[in-house]
Amino acid sequence: MITTRLTKQLGIKHPIIQAPMAFAAGGRLAVATSNAGGLGFIGGAYGDIDWITEQFDIAGNQRVGCGLITWVLKEKTDLLDQVIERNPAALFLSFGDPAPYIKAIKSANIPLICQIQTFRDARHAIDLGADIIVAQGAEAGGHGEKRTTFTLVPEVADYIAKHSPDTLLCAAGGIADGRGLAASLMLGADGVLIGSRFWAAEEALVHPKMWQAAIDANGDDTLRTSVVDVIRGYDWPDRYNARVLKNDFTDKWHKNIAGLKTNVEAEAVLWREALSVGDSKIANAFVGENAALIKDVKPAADIMSDIVTQAESLLKTEFN
Repeated sequence: MITTRLTKQLGIKHPIIQAPMAFAAGGRLAVATSNAGGLGFIGGAYGDIDWITEQFDIAGNQRVGCGLITWVLKEKTDLLDQVIERNPAALFLSFGDPAPYIKAIKSANIPLICQIQTFRDARHAIDLGADIIVAQGAEAGGHGEKRTTFTLVPEVADYIAKHSPDTLLCAAGGIADGRGLAASLMLGADGVLIGSRFWAAEEALVHPKMWQAAIDANGDDTLRTSVVDVIRGYDWPDRYNARVLKNDFTDKWHKNIAGLKTNVEAEAVLWREALSVGDSKIANAFVGENAALIKDVKPAADIMSDIVTQAESLLKTEFN
């Protein structure tokens, strides 16, 4: 068993957090991850409170967290209070300034996890009192920035060791097996956040054809782009874009955002229809550069076991 500060502080068996992936991470996946010894999260993302409530109901009284996009909280002022009422095991804030929400979360005595993509944002979140920092590299699926996991994590780890030793650190971006977990611990992290590999768990809310597209792909088949936000009508801040699998849609519009905006209504109908039937030539799978490490779809418990077993073998020691 790999014991770290993360397992002790969160009361979990394995130092693994499942990413709160928008639309894919529902209550069933969160519960399966937590039951397997990690900490599972519902992907609250764009703040559909009816969907979030439904997923918490599916999770029942099981111990799960909830992830929220910070710039969405600014638009939906009641959302945070509504989520806090569900007494999540932790709250996970990403993509924006967490400062306005610290007091409410701390007052509720809920652990706060802040995901960052730059060293400057890491320092800011630490100064605000985040309990756990997730340093996310650009290898990750979904939204992020430009820094890579292998350099960002030790940079933040060194800063924490010197300036805020009680703050915990998780690595994220490109981690899909025990090698990634072991490497992250060696870089100074207390654990890892894993998205894409749990995206390919049986409990995730993903069309099987999208899973197959990822299984057939490798890291070269992904790119970072804004077209998926334009087509879905989400006004993301300019600093962020999303890593997805390339397809005919991105081939057509990735370098012609202005043209896409001109034709967005018609193209959006086609994209959403494709997503509903799993047509990966038009709709995009949100998966990271570790696509080639996703070789099958299996229960979250089996994914967790595979990762931990491999990491234990590589480390050949117990972290205390």
